Amino acid sequence: EVQLVESGGGVVQPGGSLRLSCAASGFTFSQNDMSWVRQAPGKGPEWVSTINSAGTSIYYKDSVKHRFTNSRDNAKNTLFLQMNSLKPEDTALYYCARGRGPITTTNRAYWGQGTQVTVSS
Repeated sequence: EVQLVESGGGVVQPGGSLRLSCAASGFTFSQNDMSWVRQAPGKGPEWVSTINSAGTSIYYKDSVKHRFTNSRDNAKNTLFLQMNSLKPEDTALYYCARGRGPITTTNRAYWGQGTQVTVSS
């Protein structure tokens, strides 16, 4: 059974930092591209970042470039999202997702249970 378990969310002030983790099991993590998707209250899912299976190619949504860093540890089957200089508009439920592209971004079957990030003063 494929399992993705996110952790590391919380409440932080604007300008603060958080590091999200996603523990993966039930599939060959090192052979899969992985993505981060977020969903704010009342809005649709939004792609944040994708990292290829080897961790050598990483892509970001424009609004998070130079603030967020997507990385992975294939030996530990874990995906990370380091988030710096957080803004109130980053407030959302953050999901790690298996794969890339529109299907991954819009289909909850590819996501974990999510971790809440709230940026507020």
